[in-house]
Amino acid sequence: MMKRIMILCAVVLGFTAMTAMQTDNTPEFKFEKETHDFGKIPQGKPVTVELAFTNIGEQPLIISAVEPTCGCTIADYTKTPVLKGKSGSIKLTYSAAAPGAFTKGITVKSNAKTPVKVLYIKGEVVPSTAPASSSK
Repeated sequence: MMKRIMILCAVVLGFTAMTAMQTDNTPEFKFEKETHDFGKIPQGKPVTVELAFTNIGEQPLIISAVEPTCGCTIADYTKTPVLKGKSGSIKLTYSAAAPGAFTKGITVKSNAKTPVKVLYIKGEVVPSTAPASSSK
């Protein structure tokens, strides 16, 4: 009986030790928001948003690429490693060239626990009103 108790204790202790060693210290994003709605924007007037994030993991977070799904969006981002608890950002500029509603995905690649993350921008481009020309 004593031998069984000792084996049971050893198994429980081994399981506890293995679980403790599996703590995940991988870097990870925590965005303030992952989708930005520009609302109605005038055609031909580019708009920009900066999406801030914090590294909630233990290791430095490194973004390797930010890839918009079309040429109508330009991305800039924090290119230096973001340490634990520190913040970075991804800046997106949409050209607003074509009228109509839009939703664009932006793929973020990194060394985070979620290595590929997709952010979204959306809104509606409305035709800009041309100034009235006076013909005399």
